[in-house]
Amino acid sequence: MNKATVLIVDDEPQIRKLLELSLTSHDMHVIQAEDGKSGLSMAANHQPDVVLLDLGLPDMNGHEVLKALRLWYENAIIILSVQDGEDDIVKALDEGASDYLTKPFRNAELMARIRSAMKNNPSAVKSTFITSGNLFIDFAARTVRKGDQLLKLTSTEYQLLALLASNAGRVLTHQHILKTIWGLSYQKETQYLRVFIGTLRKKIEDDANQPKHLVTESRVGYRFQ
Repeated sequence: MNKATVLIVDDEPQIRKLLELSLTSHDMHVIQAEDGKSGLSMAANHQPDVVLLDLGLPDMNGHEVLKALRLWYENAIIILSVQDGEDDIVKALDEGASDYLTKPFRNAELMARIRSAMKNNPSAVKSTFITSGNLFIDFAARTVRKGDQLLKLTSTEYQLLALLASNAGRVLTHQHILKTIWGLSYQKETQYLRVFIGTLRKKIEDDANQPKHLVTESRVGYRFQ
């Protein structure tokens, strides 16, 4: 039986070392990243069975990393954080975390949570990129190319495109998109979403007035194809 691979994403070397000692003593293979960007890259390159993610990272908000991973990564993600408020826990779970452990925690509890979370891992690995016509979206690198051109997208524009592209062929409602990208308080701001879609079309479509990638489903939402 192959060893389970666990990716630790935490900026504190001593925490990573303690986790590594615990995990390897339970016959698990450990890989490590000290920030969000390298964590996303390592997740794409190694396809770990579990990601242990700290929310307090130096380069990216841990919630951003979680949402970026969930665009393509379907295995277990366990949050390890000093933030123990109910709102913090609920937010992470809503964003796709499999479980949430507050620091400090007991090793036995962590191992139990890992074993439990891995039981729900899918058997197939989802692709880390999407190609549609001359458009290439790399979820791990968080980059978008149109032909040979690297497109300059804002963080929000990228999140919006990545959400739609990772659900290619599916109609996503205005409310779902607004809630996912901007939060609950924006669920009725359809005009706000329309403006962002228009700006994004100008960057990725050959003709923004006749879009081939970001298709409008009248009065319902949008679909990527």
